[in-house]
Amino acid sequence: MPPAPLPRSLYAETATPAIEAPPLYGEKQVPVAIIGGGFTGLSTALHLAERGIVATVIEANEPGWGASGRNGGQVNPGLKPDPDEVEHDHGAEMGGRMIAFSYGAPDLVFDLIRRHGIDCAASQTGTLRAGIRASNAQAAENLFAQCSRRGMPVRYLDAAACAEATGTTRYAGALLDPRGGHLNPLSYARGLARTAQRLGASIHGATPALSLTRHAARWRISTPKGSLIAERVVIGTNGYTDGLWPRLRQTVVPVFSTILATEPLPEEVQRQILPLRSAVYETGHITVYYRLDDAGRLLMGGRGPQNPADGPSMAPYLRDYAERLWPVLKGYGWTHGWNGQVAVTKDHYPHLHAPEPGLLMSLGYNGRGVAMATAMGSLLARHIAGEPLDSLPMPLSPIRPMPFHRFWKIGVTVAVAQRRLRDRFGL
Repeated sequence: MPPAPLPRSLYAETATPAIEAPPLYGEKQVPVAIIGGGFTGLSTALHLAERGIVATVIEANEPGWGASGRNGGQVNPGLKPDPDEVEHDHGAEMGGRMIAFSYGAPDLVFDLIRRHGIDCAASQTGTLRAGIRASNAQAAENLFAQCSRRGMPVRYLDAAACAEATGTTRYAGALLDPRGGHLNPLSYARGLARTAQRLGASIHGATPALSLTRHAARWRISTPKGSLIAERVVIGTNGYTDGLWPRLRQTVVPVFSTILATEPLPEEVQRQILPLRSAVYETGHITVYYRLDDAGRLLMGGRGPQNPADGPSMAPYLRDYAERLWPVLKGYGWTHGWNGQVAVTKDHYPHLHAPEPGLLMSLGYNGRGVAMATAMGSLLARHIAGEPLDSLPMPLSPIRPMPFHRFWKIGVTVAVAQRRLRDRFGL
């Protein structure tokens, strides 16, 4: 089956050039093989290369083809559950490590960008978690208290401060974390790949993994025109996980997230929308997120059609909602629309698996993949370099398929419609 072309998107038109990633031909023996050329795999390869360990990445299409190159570009701190919930679920010691690790993940991303000179329109201007009603504002204030107790540099914004930061009176309260920000994710993925190659990693595009089998102390990965024989294997396929490893696909729900982009807006309009130029995501029943890119375009994201689609007319709900937030947008053009699959887990935590000796898997970032997938790649590299799994700041979990997984698409479509109505009418 030939590789799929890069889907149409604003990023596909504006990102830095793709790297040379020829298909794998013949048999190759390697110390570490990585399946998946998204943030998880590329970050793992880069961090291994920094430690002098050579990795070989294989990707079914091209590096950054999946959600890594199509997401909203937000670099968000933290996990989906709040810190107190994380400690309740995982205990004070492990929970504390998870909190420090996840809330520090954006700093890891921006430090990586600075150290290696990755050209990806990166901007560490903060992340704003905005509540659309009083209960959401109270949740943001509770999160502010939890983060403040742990010494994090966060701020709570009341309704007036939210209006000043976002140009709309929609929000009752918000948490501002200055460690967050945004970037061009396809440029970032290509920058990770280019840096990993420069440091010694090999990357092969148009090379899907057809089978994965263990022979004595090594793993064999068969591909259409070759194979890898590896001591260690990492699977980092996230929302595009297939049946390569038994039951892994059933541990996540692949949810399509949609983004629309306007034409570049005049500076006076930009100042009215997002004077702080922070990345914003709402905490209503349906997550809507947005930011201004380096060219002054508004990128508006959220749930849309649960199938591949493109074009600015694919999600009129997002366009209409943006014009409700900022009536000044009426009359400006929407030029791009696209989507990609993010992986959602039942417990809303990323999952780290080690089902067999020498085999690692990381997936399920629940919409926080830019920061968390990059950070998880650094953890995988640390373990491969010799750190015990129980010393890492994320717990190991069993592969546990979701019940009734085959009905996920129907469930997501119905849930999105119901929650959108509740947000619309303030229920």
